[in-house]
Amino acid sequence: MSRTLFHACHAATLDPARPGVWGAIEDACVLVESGRIAWIGPLADLPADRAEGAVRVDLQGCWITPALVDCHTHLVFAGDRSGEFEQRLSGVSYEAIARAGGGIRATVAATRAASLETLAETAEARIRLLMRSGVGTVEIKSGYGLDLQTERAMLLAAGEAARRAGVRLRRTFLGLHALPPEYESRRADYVRLMAHGVLPALHAEGLVDAVDAFCETIGFTPDETELMLGAATALGLPVRLHAEQLSDQGGAALAARHRALSADHLEYLSEDGARAMAEAGTVAVLLPGAFYALRETRLPPVDLLRALNIPMALATDLNPGSSPLVSAPLAINMGCTLFGLTPAEALAGMTRHGAKAMGVEHECGLLREGLAADIAVWDLPQPAAIACWIGLPGPERLFLAGEAVQP
Repeated sequence: MSRTLFHACHAATLDPARPGVWGAIEDACVLVESGRIAWIGPLADLPADRAEGAVRVDLQGCWITPALVDCHTHLVFAGDRSGEFEQRLSGVSYEAIARAGGGIRATVAATRAASLETLAETAEARIRLLMRSGVGTVEIKSGYGLDLQTERAMLLAAGEAARRAGVRLRRTFLGLHALPPEYESRRADYVRLMAHGVLPALHAEGLVDAVDAFCETIGFTPDETELMLGAATALGLPVRLHAEQLSDQGGAALAARHRALSADHLEYLSEDGARAMAEAGTVAVLLPGAFYALRETRLPPVDLLRALNIPMALATDLNPGSSPLVSAPLAINMGCTLFGLTPAEALAGMTRHGAKAMGVEHECGLLREGLAADIAVWDLPQPAAIACWIGLPGPERLFLAGEAVQP
């Protein structure tokens, strides 16, 4: 059994069972056994015999946090949409670009034309960028295939890319992301195909950990979304939902009826939708990268979420069009500067609440005994500095399951 003692550090555990907003431990040490945290606390409290024979790692006074959790990404794709950035700057709306055949549909065409190896290689490169910024756990959605063959290739590529990079992964099926051109006049047929054909086939191969849909005026109606979420529930799969990004379609309440892990975006979230989420225990995932890139002005109702004690996760929403964001610390900073989160709320959003939104809170997201020893080491004077610095490249070191990784 491998044993490592991390010492000469301060720990922002993000554990709500510990006092203070950071769950901080000054002059901390962490004993890791077989990839999991066996003991954590002040060095002075460590029983003398617990660390005998352990390899010691001196962290030289740095702060440690849980490795970051990016709970909402679309990082498997092909093609380039930087031209759309220019269009938006000239005043063309995201909706207008999408309705003209750009947006998601443009990425679908490029992704369908790419090989599985190309998708895996480019996805691995993007994962490694996230790892350099401190990420140890990532969610990856499909949704740029919109047919069985390419959706399958995306999920396979996600698995291979994560394996090569060494991160924890959850794969989410997003068949209801956009309507492909070949089904332009057959919406109902497409929804049924995704819900009752493609989803069961991919689930049978073990490629799906959760199911998502884009419930929006330029996406899918609540009734169409309901069909997909019902199919997921029938298969025993947890659900998530893109909800209330551009308008209030009642998606948050719909997600809550299915006891969704999360509802994501939420700029147009109503009080009724928020109350439904609170009752269901559904996490609110805030995505400031998309808000920033699309130059939106409608803020998610953070005060309402706080008042209802709804956990607020943060994520990059890494995708080629509406959130080409590859930095987790920048997402944390944006959560503070754009949405008004406190630094502690933002860091909790990209650790413990992000893990809950993915359904992996019993594996990671906190520095707590029994959880994976996923540790980010920051050469900073206090944890709030992670949120403060704009363009912070990431931690000095990253350990996943107690082992140093080199992104």
